[in-house]
Amino acid sequence: MAALWTLSLLLSAGLFWPACLALTNPSEPHNLPPPQGFNGSDGSLSVDLPMALRVFSVDYHHVQAPFEIVLWIMLASLAKLGFHWSGRVPAVVPESCLLIMVGLLVGGVIYGVRHSAPPTLSADAFFLFLLPPIVLDAGYFLPGRLFFENLGTILWYAVLGTLWNVLGIGLSLYAVCLLAPSSLGDISLLHCLLFGSLIAAVDPVAVLSVFQEMHVNEQLHILVFGESLLNDAVTVVLYKLFESFLRLPSVSGLDVLLGGCRVLVVGLGGLFVGLFFGLVAALTSRFTSRAQVIAPLFVFLYSYLSYLTSEMLHLSGIMAIVTCAVTMKQYVEANVSERSNTSIQYFLKMWSSVSETLIFIFLGVSTIQDVHMWSWPFVCSTLLLCLVWRATGVLLLTAVVNKLRRNTVTFRDQFIIAYGGLRGAICFSLVFLIDDFPKKRLFITTTIVVILFTVFVQGMTIKPLVELLDVKRKKRALPSVSEEIHSRLIDHLLAGIEDVVGYWGQHYWKDKFEQFNRKYLRRFLIREDHQARSSILRVYQELERREQRGDEEAPPLVDHRSHSRPLLPEEMDSIRRILSRNLQSFNNKQTPAYSRHTLHQDATTGRTRKPLHRHQSLGERSTNNTQGEDGEFNGSRRARAGLSRSHTVCSMSPRPVPLDSSVPAPSAQTRRPVDPQSPAAREEQISPQHQEAPAGRTAKKQLSFVLESEKQQ
Repeated sequence: MAALWTLSLLLSAGLFWPACLALTNPSEPHNLPPPQGFNGSDGSLSVDLPMALRVFSVDYHHVQAPFEIVLWIMLASLAKLGFHWSGRVPAVVPESCLLIMVGLLVGGVIYGVRHSAPPTLSADAFFLFLLPPIVLDAGYFLPGRLFFENLGTILWYAVLGTLWNVLGIGLSLYAVCLLAPSSLGDISLLHCLLFGSLIAAVDPVAVLSVFQEMHVNEQLHILVFGESLLNDAVTVVLYKLFESFLRLPSVSGLDVLLGGCRVLVVGLGGLFVGLFFGLVAALTSRFTSRAQVIAPLFVFLYSYLSYLTSEMLHLSGIMAIVTCAVTMKQYVEANVSERSNTSIQYFLKMWSSVSETLIFIFLGVSTIQDVHMWSWPFVCSTLLLCLVWRATGVLLLTAVVNKLRRNTVTFRDQFIIAYGGLRGAICFSLVFLIDDFPKKRLFITTTIVVILFTVFVQGMTIKPLVELLDVKRKKRALPSVSEEIHSRLIDHLLAGIEDVVGYWGQHYWKDKFEQFNRKYLRRFLIREDHQARSSILRVYQELERREQRGDEEAPPLVDHRSHSRPLLPEEMDSIRRILSRNLQSFNNKQTPAYSRHTLHQDATTGRTRKPLHRHQSLGERSTNNTQGEDGEFNGSRRARAGLSRSHTVCSMSPRPVPLDSSVPAPSAQTRRPVDPQSPAAREEQISPQHQEAPAGRTAKKQLSFVLESEKQQ
């Protein structure tokens, strides 16, 4: 395994060597050969005939840009492949750490060849090309139920927690600058707040790469991941706000008030832009039945278009693309075919994986710079303050939110949330966008140190801490149809309880949205032939899609090496007997199905409910019929209420059943009404001691008649 890892690195370096020789800084002029046809000194056009025919020639500058992009992707893919074939290394070291180490190695090679700093990842390339695939993948495969159930806590952490960290780190760093005026005296308060806004950004790329390998419980994972996802939107908005304050000659109270309004407009604007494009994408997918090949393309185009539109309008692009993905997912999956769904899932995973790998490699490459500036007080204070302010913020905010939650966040989960605040490419890209001032290089160096510390130290130690603290792990098996149905039954029951008591909780609003979605949105956005008539069918289809795409986070419990065998006939008979004993028969007309929104109250008006009797199997009925059953069959001349075979639900036959003339009908004096719940009635239905032979023959005839009528229906 180690040999394969070394081979992949050597191949990567060998493939990347031509690009290393050709990479130049943007400030250096390209020494391009003069174009053919311009031989005159004044640039006049003249005919330049070749002296001889060239058999072989090299024109690297013609393919330089796409060639270098392909080499970077090849390097990232080989590094990722070598990581997963490196034996026990993935169990100890996170993938992000090894990718950064590969980037450091490549950056050192470039620096040694060119004797100058390697190229850095530009902010435009990161925010416009590398970040959208990762956020789109996270939003499209976001567990909707868990996310919306914990949405209040996630927003609590993402908004108030981010403000707490930004203000705390910024003001504390300004105090450190005041204590060291000789070296840090030229850093203003707005510069400290600007740096605090970018260093408080918890990177979802780093969080996903670490937490997906640990398989923590669903609540902890969605809290950390959701907070990191929305935290980026808040930090980017605050960064742009403080950047605007720095460009103003003076900041007044009105500017601060307008800045707060701008934060709300940017966040809500991105939300509505994503909602609009998500609904348009769902509507477009409805008409792709005759061109299923291009159906997955609309998912990527509308998502990316929502991100670009938000960036164009200076809104939150992260909020837009996440909202677009969450909005269109259920409708797109219902409209397109299974092959198209598989294509969407695999392409999103591949695209986000390549982007994530490139980001970590460029982090390592960009670390090899000759523009670093070091200050022990500033760097050490930043590291300590990031840990302290995040820990105190999580503890204080959780103490408040636990009073409103049923499932409280435990102290162990709080520790993992505070310790899992990993920094990554978000803050690294934002720090290069700062306008030039004397201490910009110090900000860049401090940001790199914080990223390397959180990814290497915290990322490598968080898994042992999870095992040491015995944090609850994720359920490894996929939920069954029965579990999903019971879960929805509980939601329906809780929504009804909230409606009865007049409490508008999350189950009440969830039920209202489901009703609105079923009546209007699904009818408008999903094709008629794909409309699921039953909620159980929709649950089954969703679980089938999960099983087809293969959930990497939930490895199967069974051993793939064991060979399955078909069931024997004896085993099948045993299963049928068990099911026949456990399933209960019921009368479909006496217990009409209803929902909480459409109660069939008139169906039972003026009708006396008949008790349900326990039915026996057909063989027992043919040989062990009682006098009570005889009377029941004789009474079916007037109108039979229904006949249900054991463990089978069948429709009722309204036609009268003729009686055998040899059996006299019981009179009213000889047969008196008996309470069906009394022991006498149960004895009369079950005991075969008072059975007569003609009654047995009558029961056989009537049973065969009803069964024949059922077959005809």
